[in-house]
Amino acid sequence: MAETASRVLMYFVPFLFALCFHEYAHGWVARLKGDRTAELMGRLTLNPMAHLDPIGTVLLPILALVFKFPFFGWARPVPINERNLKNPRKDMFWIALAGPLSNIFLAILATFALVLLHRFQQIGGLLSGAKDLLQVFLIINLFLAVFNLIPLHPLDGGKVLARFLPEHLNRTLEASQSTTSIILILLMASGAFSYLAVPVYMTAEFLLHLASSVAG
Repeated sequence: MAETASRVLMYFVPFLFALCFHEYAHGWVARLKGDRTAELMGRLTLNPMAHLDPIGTVLLPILALVFKFPFFGWARPVPINERNLKNPRKDMFWIALAGPLSNIFLAILATFALVLLHRFQQIGGLLSGAKDLLQVFLIINLFLAVFNLIPLHPLDGGKVLARFLPEHLNRTLEASQSTTSIILILLMASGAFSYLAVPVYMTAEFLLHLASSVAG
């Protein structure tokens, strides 16, 4: 029981913060581009309750950690009203890209924090636990960034790709995103996206080695 609780704490808390920061980034860039919908609906916040999806944010991630299923989940998407944007096609590109970029930013912050921990690692056990938490936080953010950049709707990657595709093709892809969502969920639940671990762990290994080298 204690081991399960520790695993939930170690993975779920960083995952929850990474999701909230991701959605906040979408809303923040949307406001910069002229759309205050997220702000007016109370979604321009890091409060987890504003972004929580009962199934995707709480139930599935915790069940995955307790029963050691493939770990995945999602938050409620931040609402965007394209009619408020001056250049919807261009602005949606940056709004969509803001989510994955925010997770990359958090991964870089985790790397800097690990540098500081390496500097003071002689203090002992407490810092060892903090190091493990930061490494998990780094990897979770890299996974979210890489996964969301998959060029399929409704993922951010689909909206990023939309800037470079003909309008009629974008409409077709958006119309089929409900089916795509179901397929993505089934693939996540099956663990089929484990291949994403290759670029994620290669990048994480590089960042961890960089942190160790800088600290040394």
